[in-house]
Amino acid sequence: MLRYALALNAALAATPLAAAEVTIGARGPVVEFSIAQSVEARPDIADVSAGVTSEAPTAIGAMQANAQAMSAVTARIRALGIAVEDIQTAGISLSPHYDYDQENRRQIFLGYQVSNRLQATLRDIARVGEVLDALAAVGATDLSGPNWSIGDPDAARAQARERALGTARERALEYARLTGFADVRLLQVSEAAPFDRPMPFARAERADAAQASTPVEPGLVEAGVTITVTYELVS
Repeated sequence: MLRYALALNAALAATPLAAAEVTIGARGPVVEFSIAQSVEARPDIADVSAGVTSEAPTAIGAMQANAQAMSAVTARIRALGIAVEDIQTAGISLSPHYDYDQENRRQIFLGYQVSNRLQATLRDIARVGEVLDALAAVGATDLSGPNWSIGDPDAARAQARERALGTARERALEYARLTGFADVRLLQVSEAAPFDRPMPFARAERADAAQASTPVEPGLVEAGVTITVTYELVS
């Protein structure tokens, strides 16, 4: 699948181009455009997060109750064989908790609320459903994810880069033909930060109905690059 965004900047007069400390001169018209190219791949990493929210009349009481509940969640994650370096606390918050009295139009103080969330990176994506179920079983009340990614996207990005350069030359030759030129000469190539994203309508494997754990569908993700190229149109 080719995806590209095209912005044409043509100069009919000779235009010097600068790349780092090197200046490249162009004798003919110049075209410049950007192409975003991606390659679909199966993810092999999933990030999930689990949170616990606790309430108590006092701040210290809420903190203590939350610490006890979160300790059980953390211990369960470690017991599932997830490496310590793949477990990270994502955020802890403490705030007063109120209700609103509609009749008297005033807030009523109920106590304090503590939320604690941690994130885990799963390198065996077949276990995502099992992990989510295990966390819910020990008291996690706020689960989110999974967020899918590729552990080593370099190969997919290299393929996307090759396709992007091929597409760039084809487009430049098209502009050359349309404007009466015979060929093109590459003057400059630059690359933006690479991108990875889930496929919104990706095909996913169907979960077995007899499977005990929560069914999850990894689908596909895109690994890609965006390049900007400058070509001189030559006779």
